Amino acid sequence: MAVLHATPLRFGIASWLVPVRAALVSLGGAGLLFVLVAVDLSVGDFPIPVGDVIRTLLGGGDDAGQRFVIMELRLPQTMVAVAVGAGLGLAGALTQTLARNPLASPDILGITEGAAFAAVAVIVASGASGYGGGLVSGRLQELGLPLAAFAGAMSTAVLLYVLSWRRGLDMQRLVLIGIGLGATMTAGTSYLLVNARIQDAASAQVWLSGSLTGRGWEHVRPVLLALAVLTPLALILIRSLNAMLLGDDAAQGLGVRLQLAQLGVLFVAVGLASVSVAAVGPLAFVAFVVPQVALRLTGGSRPPVLASMVAGGVLVVGADLITRAVLPFALPAGIVTAAIGAPYLIWLLIRTNRRRTV
Repeated sequence: MAVLHATPLRFGIASWLVPVRAALVSLGGAGLLFVLVAVDLSVGDFPIPVGDVIRTLLGGGDDAGQRFVIMELRLPQTMVAVAVGAGLGLAGALTQTLARNPLASPDILGITEGAAFAAVAVIVASGASGYGGGLVSGRLQELGLPLAAFAGAMSTAVLLYVLSWRRGLDMQRLVLIGIGLGATMTAGTSYLLVNARIQDAASAQVWLSGSLTGRGWEHVRPVLLALAVLTPLALILIRSLNAMLLGDDAAQGLGVRLQLAQLGVLFVAVGLASVSVAAVGPLAFVAFVVPQVALRLTGGSRPPVLASMVAGGVLVVGADLITRAVLPFALPAGIVTAAIGAPYLIWLLIRTNRRRTV
């Protein structure tokens, strides 16, 4: 249905069929995202009118104080929310399309849990090194935490790929093994927390909640770089993904190098998810919920890539806005996304079970 209402988009020798409805949803979502960003930048201990925020973002604004607050204090945190939401949305869209299963998102497949386990190990190790949260320990966490989260996610993904291989990548096996790996990594994280010092366990728990507080440009740059490199690769892989929706045999008959395409999709998805988790900690259910919401808005045959990225940004920025301006108490953004995603997961499982019993 989506292909019947599509328009060709050409860029050099490359071309894509762009569904009109998906393009309109993406544009509308981008407008909503801009409004949420402006509102998010306007609220805080020093309120700034939304009009002044927009003028400052567009290069205007004469108040140096407002410019400093917006560009240096608030914009990095908001940009982290946008970039991480886009990265997780794209990662979820790719994995769900690859596995042809709405449950196949990085947080369900154990990728997020692998990143969390490695990051908590660094927090506990830095506290147990004898520096007790001092300057050296703080620097060790600041430098080691993102690298550990990235390495943990990538290692879990490699293990998932190897264990799911059965004369090819078995998608049903991929989901089941991913759930098992996630449970194992969660148990390992709990073990580390139980045996850690109280101060280290509290520090790790804050990170595990997925907090956007205190994020600076040093957290924004790695995620933006990953998006700049991996998003074009995802767009190149769309044709192969569309062919794989017809089945592995049909995709190979259409000339798709199946194993290479599957490995490429996993690499892009895991790379985006690991960098996002390294920046802010686990934001539960973003990669799971966002692609399915975008799919229902666009009415396509698979989760749309660009619409999922925009919807991810809307969800995470909206969660940040809720925690800072709506709720009367401070709350990590990850708890808000979990409160949205958990009921959706239950509803999806019930709906899938009803379809199978009918």
